[in-house]
Amino acid sequence: MVSKVDSTTVESFNGNNIYNAKVLESFFKKLKDNESNNNQKINIVHIGDSHIQGDLMTNEIRKNLQRKFGNAGRGLVFPYQLAKTNGSYNERFRCNRVWETYRNIYPIRNYPVGLSGIGLWRDSGGFVLELNIKDPSYKFNSIKIITPKNEDMFDLSTASQTKFIETAEPKIIKHKIKKGEAISVIADKYNVSIAEIKRANSLKSNNIRAGRILKIPTNETQSRNIKTSEYVSLNMESDSYSHYYNSEKALDKIYLIPNKKASKFELNGIVLEKDSPGLIYSGIGVNGAKYSDYNKYPLFFEQLKALHPDMLVFSLGTNESYEKLESGNYIKQLREFISNIKAQNINVPIIVMTPPPSLLRKRPNTFIQNYTKQIIEIAQTDGFAVWDLYDEFGGMEGIRNLKSAKLIGPDWVHYSKKGYEKQGNLFSEAFLKAYDNFKLKK
Repeated sequence: MVSKVDSTTVESFNGNNIYNAKVLESFFKKLKDNESNNNQKINIVHIGDSHIQGDLMTNEIRKNLQRKFGNAGRGLVFPYQLAKTNGSYNERFRCNRVWETYRNIYPIRNYPVGLSGIGLWRDSGGFVLELNIKDPSYKFNSIKIITPKNEDMFDLSTASQTKFIETAEPKIIKHKIKKGEAISVIADKYNVSIAEIKRANSLKSNNIRAGRILKIPTNETQSRNIKTSEYVSLNMESDSYSHYYNSEKALDKIYLIPNKKASKFELNGIVLEKDSPGLIYSGIGVNGAKYSDYNKYPLFFEQLKALHPDMLVFSLGTNESYEKLESGNYIKQLREFISNIKAQNINVPIIVMTPPPSLLRKRPNTFIQNYTKQIIEIAQTDGFAVWDLYDEFGGMEGIRNLKSAKLIGPDWVHYSKKGYEKQGNLFSEAFLKAYDNFKLKK
């Protein structure tokens, strides 16, 4: 394999061709038709591992393609902060309660691990989950909530209203101690016991000093108004895949609150869309994930339909290499992954992105080299396209140059922000080049 990294810099990269791009023609036709009519939403879903979870590469691809084809929304988001892990910079989540969480990389359990590859759940209500959009270009008009079996577990709110509740509480008299005044005298004056005064004031002895204020409990009651905030539920609708809300006004903040009829709360993902045609680019990534981890959970494949994908992109292989999985077994897991998707009647074009170069415990990672070779060899037979990121980033020969160009991180596995953005730009270039070639042929 010829390296595309020269001896001086990695900045000279140009996006390579997408191999077997003919399988993308049905998708390219949708793009071309939408450029003419501009009346529909087109969905791309990119599935991967830690290279995808942080949304650095995918965010660059999203921005590039939406500049060309229109911004129809942010797509799938997930409250990674509640799962105590990293996520996209485009949105922030916070909640007043702690959630249980579990990832697909762990041994299989009967937990609600679905579309996002990470389960998130609570067995009681009392929570307010706030979603804030940081990038104004992703304000949304539509929000969809994805749950196991599409159960109605959450309500949505855009604002809270203040309520005052009137309560009755014991009346407390305040008494300022005079010089020479004993606690027994004060107790007699108000017809209460010394013990009651001591308990109300957390006194350990009968000693008191002049000038201090004592609280004197009484049998009388007084009314008091307590101020509370109550979130106003929006009118939501549902379809076969989600419960959703549509807003005429573009929103940058919304609250998820408990549905009063629900006894448990399980969240698999949130989809944000705009009231405009164009492209939606959703990323699904789990740190440490392999094809086999996604294959463990049927709920992932069932819920993938909720994103209505028109094209899929895969970015997995780094973690398989760390387990020293032979290329034959890697391909077996890739094929099983595709088979699980097709079993849900999701028959759309696929681009397999080869894993990027890395070192395996400071040595050349020949496993990724072998995966790349095998992916390309079976692409035509299995009917998917390939974008060779491994070759684009120089393969084994170019990894030192990646370091000197500050594109790869100190672990020689993960990439810098600059590195992931470079990958995103290269993929965008290759994709748009293949699309332009399609239009020229037609």
